Amino acid sequence: MDDSQSSHVTQTYTYVCHPSRFNDLGLNMEYFGYCNKSLPFEVRAKDLVDRLSLTEKVGQLGDQANGVPRVGLPKYYWWSEALHGVSDFGDTATFFNATIPGATSFPTPISMVSSFNVTLWKTIGQVVSTEARAMNNLGQAGLTYWSPNMNVVRDPRWGRALETPGEDPFVVGTYASTYVRGLQDVEGTENTTDLNSRPLKVAACCKHYAAYDVDNWFGIKREGIDVSVREQDMLETFVKPFEMCINDGDVSSVMCSYNRINGIPACADRRLLLDTIRKEWNLHGYIVSDCDSIEVMYKNHKWLNDTPEAAVAQALKAGLDLDCGAYYTKYGGNAVVQGKVREADVDKALKNLYVVLMRVGFFDGSPQFESLGKADICSEGHRNLAIEAARQGMVLLKNDDAVLPLNGQDIKSIALVGPHANVTTTMIGNYHGIPCGYTSPLDAFKQSIANVLYAIDCADVSCNNGSSFSPAIQAAKDADATVIVAGLDLTVEAEQLDREDLLLPGNQTQFINQVASASKGPVVLVIISAGGVDISFAKANPNIKAILWTGYPGEQGGHGIADVIFGKYNPGGRLPLTWYEKDYVDLIPMTSLQLRPLASLNYPGRTYKFFNGSTVYPFGYGLSYTTFGLSLTAPNIAFDIPLNKFQKCRDLNYTEGASKPSCPGVLIDDLGHQCDSLTVGFDVEVANVGEKDGSEVVFVYWAPPRSIVDAPIKQIIAFSKVFVAAGESTSTHFDFNVCKSLELVDYKGYKLLASGVHKIIVGNNDGSFQVPINFQT
Repeated sequence: MDDSQSSHVTQTYTYVCHPSRFNDLGLNMEYFGYCNKSLPFEVRAKDLVDRLSLTEKVGQLGDQANGVPRVGLPKYYWWSEALHGVSDFGDTATFFNATIPGATSFPTPISMVSSFNVTLWKTIGQVVSTEARAMNNLGQAGLTYWSPNMNVVRDPRWGRALETPGEDPFVVGTYASTYVRGLQDVEGTENTTDLNSRPLKVAACCKHYAAYDVDNWFGIKREGIDVSVREQDMLETFVKPFEMCINDGDVSSVMCSYNRINGIPACADRRLLLDTIRKEWNLHGYIVSDCDSIEVMYKNHKWLNDTPEAAVAQALKAGLDLDCGAYYTKYGGNAVVQGKVREADVDKALKNLYVVLMRVGFFDGSPQFESLGKADICSEGHRNLAIEAARQGMVLLKNDDAVLPLNGQDIKSIALVGPHANVTTTMIGNYHGIPCGYTSPLDAFKQSIANVLYAIDCADVSCNNGSSFSPAIQAAKDADATVIVAGLDLTVEAEQLDREDLLLPGNQTQFINQVASASKGPVVLVIISAGGVDISFAKANPNIKAILWTGYPGEQGGHGIADVIFGKYNPGGRLPLTWYEKDYVDLIPMTSLQLRPLASLNYPGRTYKFFNGSTVYPFGYGLSYTTFGLSLTAPNIAFDIPLNKFQKCRDLNYTEGASKPSCPGVLIDDLGHQCDSLTVGFDVEVANVGEKDGSEVVFVYWAPPRSIVDAPIKQIIAFSKVFVAAGESTSTHFDFNVCKSLELVDYKGYKLLASGVHKIIVGNNDGSFQVPINFQT
């Protein structure tokens, strides 16, 4: 805690309401009701706010809150990051030094989600928050973390795909709410009735709300873009994961984005913030802007040609509590004095902020975490979890002739080549801190096989130095097998850098083909990337026997790669993104948020839900070293739902010539408590009929009744990761509520339950059953 603003303080304290701290400040703590632990947090927050002048109040509304020494309130830096480990990215709230030189850096979210292992996601969140609390105890970390990033990856060119959980809204929402639970939940208090008083381990934040997924595409930047979005797409794709993050994850913060949505800046849209997040979804926490969003609103969007004071007023009245930036602190007082916003709106924002800080222990401490220290950071257990996370995120895309795993008895030497053969920092992506330590692919291979022929070939990821390919080619000629580690990095895909194409950069393709052609033994291609890459050439090349995708696998990524290639681990990851062919980007501009095919402009659909063209690899694809069989005992079930006179049938559009039901659909809200009994449960048996232990991801998809215009082809409603020993089988159970899982958003933005035959698909067409729904009018 930074008390340097007062010369009276000679000791560092870990929480505000410490009696000795107030003595050092020359204050009587008993006088300050906000330090009275017997009072509810809301009452304490009000007491604190009521003690402040207007100038003092607005001084606390920025990410670097000024503090008020006269009432014992210290400075607080809100901005910390924990996307995949404790990061030092932000405003110095979290940092590393000789005391704590690093923290565990896990795979980036695109790699974590490819495991489809909910338990792993939560465990990583718990470890990250443990390290954060330990660093906080040592004065090197904050308590409020603006993570996770949970935007849906609508377009394969988006540079921030590595930070996200992929393209499916249900998977994105499940990942985000699970990771948030790992970060926030204090054991034993998860089900506290009053969520405004529920203790927090650290405070998480779901971002960026909403419809944000353009950073910098041919000069079109996130700070100026106005995206046109249909209500149908907003509800089912862009805001659905945030609703899950609040309702299922009980996240304590949401961050709004830079962009305008249908003309209105996201951070000044009362309907999106106050009406939806705060009232409809009942957020227990605060809403924060992406950094400098109010300044962007004023300078870039020039929305309503407002003055800075008017822009601040618009944001406050819309429900934005905290400005990551300086506009609230600089112009907030004038906005009140000029009558553009009430001081009561400032008070309300501060109360939301202080209640969260009270829940996280900033004022009272958190005794259950006080013992955490240096030994709880970069521990052997955390390092092993990073290795396991890297392994579980690996996706095997090709394995001709079962060349993998490489047999140590037959393979005495390996050529390890390519631009990423000895990478370290590349593996951890962005929003990282300082890792505990790296294990590069080269490091891990040397631990797995004695004779590694490592060739320094490409000077950078573009491989634009063709004359240097000869060392790699020679190594491939000499070795029993060749592993090429290639792909992308942050010079190709990153925040503020969208991709222009779906190809490997520079001369990588040429390099890979030349090495593969020269190789004496089998060739394995390893791709490090977030977004999909059109590697059709490698998929079709008979010399390239195997392809492994790693995402950005974290500090222990080398271990993950080597363990899969040498058979210490059976890969079970699945692609969280569709890998499109290169021509896809020529068909639709990145700035179009159209998800469904648009015939008038020849636009294809986006994501597996609406795109039915050919792909390099589809969403959910992934191979194993064993073979699984799924068997389903399909429930024999149908729902005949009686409607009363207040439940009205709603129309739907159907394709020409299709048979239209007499009652196409009913508003789910109109069904009310009837929905409670509309449930379906079933078991799926997963048999491992191969010779190696392994894990299988069981996807459950819903396909809506045929012939409804603009309905998704299919979409995930559940998934499960199961481990099955060779020759054995296990059963996994699924339950779903018909109204929640079979919800159809129509073109008007209504949420309907449609009549007709709904199809439930288990796995990759391994099994399916029908759920007929008929409304009795």
